[in-house]
Amino acid sequence: DAVSFAHSCLIVHRDIKPSNLMLDEQTQQVKIADFGIARLLDDSRTRTGHVLGSPVYMSPEQLAGKKVDGRADVYSLGVSFYQLLTASLPFEADTMANLTYQILHKKPISVRKIRAELPASATRIINKALNKEAAKRFATAAEMADALRKAHKKDF
Repeated sequence: DAVSFAHSCLIVHRDIKPSNLMLDEQTQQVKIADFGIARLLDDSRTRTGHVLGSPVYMSPEQLAGKKVDGRADVYSLGVSFYQLLTASLPFEADTMANLTYQILHKKPISVRKIRAELPASATRIINKALNKEAAKRFATAAEMADALRKAHKKDF
């Protein structure tokens, strides 16, 4: 919901990762921190040769230096949820080149291969969020939040 709110203000965060998601324990609300590299949607191209943000959480289009929109943040949320559910990252490598190749071309190990007790909805939601093609991801963070709420209600 917080990412959706930022998008409604025409802001793409571009560095969504667990360390930028803060839980307010009193209200149980998650807050987004560090808008240092955020961009307005009308100026959201990453400069070629410049990596801004945390590469392991970056969408394929962001790593490729293409124009990004809110679906790049949806991808980063997908990586964050993958890590939350499995205690591992979907892609890990010893060099930036290898990491970039994996993000652009490889499929992550299914979360249910790592944790078989997870519901099928976890796999569906994460796979959609991590789709290589932005057009095949959740269209908005609000759509992803809705899918998470429905899965939580149904599966838990």
